[in-house]
Amino acid sequence: MGGVANKPIKALVLAAGEGSRLRKYAKQKTLHHVAGVPLLGRVLQSLKEAGVNSVHIVTGYEGEEIRQEIGEYYSGLDVNYVIAPDWEKGNLHSFLAAEGIFKENFILCMGDHLFDSQIVKNLINMNLNGAIVLAVDRTKYSSDDTKVLEHEGVIHEIGKNINPLNCVDTGFFFCSPKIFLYAKMAAKQKASELADCIQLAAQNGDARVFDASGHYWVDVDTKADVERAKRLLGKHSQKKRGASDFIAHYVNRPIENAIIYRISDSGITPNQVTILTNALAYIVTALLLFGHLLTGSILMFIVGVIDGLDGKLARIRGQATRLGRMEHAFDLLFEFSWLLALAIFLSQSQGLFPLTLAALSITFIAFYRFCYDQFSRTAGVSLDVYGQFELAFRRVAGRRNIYNVYILIGVLLGVPLYSLIGILIHSAITAAVYAFRAAVHTHALDKKRSTRNSGQS
Repeated sequence: MGGVANKPIKALVLAAGEGSRLRKYAKQKTLHHVAGVPLLGRVLQSLKEAGVNSVHIVTGYEGEEIRQEIGEYYSGLDVNYVIAPDWEKGNLHSFLAAEGIFKENFILCMGDHLFDSQIVKNLINMNLNGAIVLAVDRTKYSSDDTKVLEHEGVIHEIGKNINPLNCVDTGFFFCSPKIFLYAKMAAKQKASELADCIQLAAQNGDARVFDASGHYWVDVDTKADVERAKRLLGKHSQKKRGASDFIAHYVNRPIENAIIYRISDSGITPNQVTILTNALAYIVTALLLFGHLLTGSILMFIVGVIDGLDGKLARIRGQATRLGRMEHAFDLLFEFSWLLALAIFLSQSQGLFPLTLAALSITFIAFYRFCYDQFSRTAGVSLDVYGQFELAFRRVAGRRNIYNVYILIGVLLGVPLYSLIGILIHSAITAAVYAFRAAVHTHALDKKRSTRNSGQS
């Protein structure tokens, strides 16, 4: 029987070990903060995102510390605790402490692994015909990893020192309660590691693999692993649709990731970053209004980088909220204020023409933003990523970052009025393209729905 996406599923998290290599930095390894969140807390957040609704955490070393830090309800999950009296004998015995708890298939993972929740989502939807499915990685190998040799999806051998091998154990499993029978058999044979239990299941053809290559995961054992995990979190804190224009993608994103890496463990909050962004943005407005065009146009790009930090910081800490989406409305407000401020300054010497250009640009920008947002609500997916054309066009579509380039070039060349002309043309083209593409796609969706309804009647 396989996992079902909308069926509640439980998870077992092993967090009983001592973690001696990180003890210098944390009394309990799984409570060591990574980018402002306890490592075990990150495990629970990812499990919740994957569709798990309750967890059992196996504790041993400093178990009471874990209970006090995590509590009975964390990140939307019901949390239960299992004490492993023999945790010092190895993780096989920690696993056996949970025997009898699970009557149906469950997820098993480690309390010190940071991971992409898609790994667990995919595992949940696997067909589990045997005792266990192990998520493996074919692209990452290290001496500390548990090695796996599999053939046609069936595990043949697993262990730290096996050779040959063709993938490694990621530490994520989809198990049936039957796995505890193999665990007891392994314990009777004086085994101590979970891998020994998997090996027994493999000998019976009862252990299979799922290829999780391409999804990030980190087994956090050392301080170097913590730093690597922080970098990965920064890299993967981008919105799922990715950065849009080429400046956001190729310039801002690596700078933002480097900054996020350095501030993620600080006391800086996403709201503080949002406030700083808006304060700097309206300083830009004032600079443009009073004719300090070069300083203002340079500060625009700094605002563009900082503006990308609050959302990433919220996502990396699991603090993203629906309220946070309101930030985009305020972004649009200061973007419009920049165009108006520049136009007002230029109107002092060039009459109403700059104001006309700015007003038309704002009209086009507001229109295509509405088309864009309306399509996302209608189709349930961003127009940016709906088709191959949209994926390419988003790199050059009208965006604040690209309009900033027009302003900077115009200021440097001494022709800022031409910046407004360029922005008007670019925004008009973007409005026409987005309106046309949104109309084409929504019409196709309507036809598809109409055909489906006709077939059902």
